[in-house]
Amino acid sequence: MISASIGLAAFALALAWPVPILFSHAKWPTRAPATALVLWQAVALAGGLSMLGALLTFGLAPFGPDLVTGGISFAASFLGDQPWVPAGPMHILALSGAVLLGGHLLLNLMVTIVRAERDRRRHAQLVLLLSTPLPDAPGTRLLDNPAPVAYCLPGAFTTMTVLSAGLLSLLDENELDAVIEHEKAHATQRHDIVLMLFRAWKASLPWFPIADRAHREVGLLVEMLADDRARRSVDDRTLARAVALVSTGGSAAPSHRFQGTWTGAVPAEDARHRILRLEATPVPAGQKATVIGAAAALIIVPTILLLAPGLTNLLD
Repeated sequence: MISASIGLAAFALALAWPVPILFSHAKWPTRAPATALVLWQAVALAGGLSMLGALLTFGLAPFGPDLVTGGISFAASFLGDQPWVPAGPMHILALSGAVLLGGHLLLNLMVTIVRAERDRRRHAQLVLLLSTPLPDAPGTRLLDNPAPVAYCLPGAFTTMTVLSAGLLSLLDENELDAVIEHEKAHATQRHDIVLMLFRAWKASLPWFPIADRAHREVGLLVEMLADDRARRSVDDRTLARAVALVSTGGSAAPSHRFQGTWTGAVPAEDARHRILRLEATPVPAGQKATVIGAAAALIIVPTILLLAPGLTNLLD
């Protein structure tokens, strides 16, 4: 299992630094945000799996030739069903590290979920107190605020879209439709869940610069995905005007709140990227299929390194 541990460690190192750096500098993700989002999720999942797997395979090496056999032997020894297999301090340290890292990742995920839901409920209560229902728009609330504000509060059963009086006075009817469709996309596609997972990853591994980069990149990609939904209802020029107006007119106050986290007025740089990509040609279907295949490979490779030898021995 030592070779599998080395392979997993090398794979984890590649996914923690050079691969995401190269990915974040690529030009095609803005032309295929859904495909890019799949790849980012694969990078995060495969990276975590490889880190845990490298520690587990090294730690269980004295107990068997593969992860499955070693895990069964370790459990039997731990429960006293068979004599304890001598294991060196480095192996025990690796197993302890795997348990601590796995617990750390799980705990941060749970804390992030609990805090996000708490903030969402608290903010929803404030919105209900400070806003009024928007006529002819079920589930939409109007804030008496001069700043252009638009955001959604997605929930398991109900979703609330919040608009401000300043936004309604700033945009014309078509531009407002673009903003509303954009916010509906955030809610129906549950971008809050995607962002929550990457926020938990960032909180779990703050010493990894790539975790912060991934969080920023994914945040921009979900905005582009929501823009693509709006493009079904309005033309690109109208959508571009709406993005530009909100980004320049919202400097006095935040204009977009998503799942309990203020992202501030649409940042000028993000707004520029969102507008420029409207003129870009879509990524060909063949290239998208290649990227999806690469994302699948990122998950399959560490899984094979972890399980294939043990499964083969069991079948034999």
